[in-house]
Amino acid sequence: MEKKYLERLIGKYCKVVTKEPGEERASVVTGILEDVDYKDGFILIDSSQGLGCLRISTVIAIKPGKKRRVEKRKIKVEEEAMVGIGTLIVFIAMVLIAAVAASVLITTSETLQSRARTVGTATIREVSAGVSIESITGYTNVNKTKIEYIALTVRPRAGSKDIDLGLCTLSVLYDDLTILTLNESLVQTVNTDNKSVFETPITSGSSYTILDNTSSIKFGVISIHDPDSSVTTTCGMNSGDRIIIIVNLSAIITGQGGLPPRESVEGTLTPEIGIMAQYDTTAPAVFSKRIVNLS
Repeated sequence: MEKKYLERLIGKYCKVVTKEPGEERASVVTGILEDVDYKDGFILIDSSQGLGCLRISTVIAIKPGKKRRVEKRKIKVEEEAMVGIGTLIVFIAMVLIAAVAASVLITTSETLQSRARTVGTATIREVSAGVSIESITGYTNVNKTKIEYIALTVRPRAGSKDIDLGLCTLSVLYDDLTILTLNESLVQTVNTDNKSVFETPITSGSSYTILDNTSSIKFGVISIHDPDSSVTTTCGMNSGDRIIIIVNLSAIITGQGGLPPRESVEGTLTPEIGIMAQYDTTAPAVFSKRIVNLS
């Protein structure tokens, strides 16, 4: 082949047709024509089988063509497979992390929701429940010189749950702070046959009154409105009930034997759950009657 034609094909992918002397069939070699040695009569070709030499005299024809990148295509497929496995591993890891995070968030939200519901219920009960003191009445001694007993008219607040009177505490502040609780044996329905609620007997027909059996640490209860008898049977006060709490000031204020004129006494009635009721009253200067309105 002429030199001018071979020079044009150097560096190109070619199909080389060769035929050795004595062979009947021609052979085809494909590859990149790297160089031509005119002195020794060889061409250097880089084929799929490696770098080799072909004698120029055996070359019948050379046809340039497009290179088939079979090997590189295989490498590319392998690389894509490796990338795919890595992506799959990362994806699975992300799914697992998302699942764990979702589980933690769901568990946390359920816990918070449960706590919020509990706190909300307790708060509503705490705010809505409670007692209210409607009026305060005093009961003096025979000589009308001091108040020996006070009667607190109490009712549940609107919308309040049941109030357990046995768990209520009553504080009385004069010179000292005194805490009283309910004497459950001193709970009775008001006896309308008597002229005064202060004369309500401890039991029906008894000569002993609730007034006489109160002490410096125990108060008594007279039910004045209790349709379902919850006060007298279970010491529980519910919606619509009204009671009178009898407090023995003569046993609490021992130095004076009761509350003197112009003196003040205060305190609170605190239920187990809910808003407490406060009272603050001052005795008048003169007691014209034994029953004195202190509201």
